[in-house]
Amino acid sequence: MSAYKEIVTKAVVGKGKKYYRNTYSIDTGTKVDTVLGAWVINHKFSGKEINKKIEIDGSYDVNLWYSYDDDTKTSVITKSIPYTEVVSVVQKETTDTGEKDIIVRCLKGPSCISAKEDGNNIVIDIEKELGVEIVGDTKVKIAIEEDEEPWDEIKDDEVKEEDLKNIDNEVKEDYLKEESK
Repeated sequence: MSAYKEIVTKAVVGKGKKYYRNTYSIDTGTKVDTVLGAWVINHKFSGKEINKKIEIDGSYDVNLWYSYDDDTKTSVITKSIPYTEVVSVVQKETTDTGEKDIIVRCLKGPSCISAKEDGNNIVIDIEKELGVEIVGDTKVKIAIEEDEEPWDEIKDDEVKEEDLKNIDNEVKEDYLKEESK
């Protein structure tokens, strides 16, 4: 007959991902003729649970290279863009305690998919994909066998006198002298 035990362990109790596409307008202070390049760097983020929702706070830097003054001069502007995303992650299991770990992963890093000039502004579209895992305490029920398995008998390794003599006969005492010749 088997009995059951409950083990409390940490496990992923909720998991989800979401795609984001955001539009921003960056003021350059001068009339933009052509957008020559746009790239995103320094992405940082973290998540926390607030009112049964996951709030992701993050930021990244956008570098925009553009021409102005009738395409005779160029400049690069850097803008730090903070963001806050709130997502609902369905929990597959109930946790035993209110304490949970929130793990946020960047599944697709932010990248600029569109950049257009609009007077003194550059309008950019940034896309990213974030994944969220909720890790909490949960119970696992396992079957326990009550019958203990028998112990195996451990035998001493016996060395016979004959084996020791064979080893002594095979050892060459002049080994080092033979190698140097």
